[in-house]
Amino acid sequence: MTAEFATALPAVLLCLALCVSAVQAGAQQARLLDHAASAARLIGRGDAAPAPPDGATRAVGIDGGMVCVTLSAPSRSAGLGTLGLTVSARSCVLDDVGEG
Repeated sequence: MTAEFATALPAVLLCLALCVSAVQAGAQQARLLDHAASAARLIGRGDAAPAPPDGATRAVGIDGGMVCVTLSAPSRSAGLGTLGLTVSARSCVLDDVGEG
């Protein structure tokens, strides 16, 4: 029984670490989405948006009367970050400034 436990334990710990990393990446994606929505609203009104979170890059585009903000950042979670995964979020709102 001890040998089976010793061989199964690393696999169980790896699974647990990947699950925790996935939850952390999901939380980071939710933060990026919240920031993208706020930035899109502010830019759509013609106001200045705050700087993106640390390590994130922001791209702003105007498409068909919509202001779209896309944020992307490398995953900060310990397991998924080492794999080079990127977390991103996009939010669009109507362009109030462009309507006149």
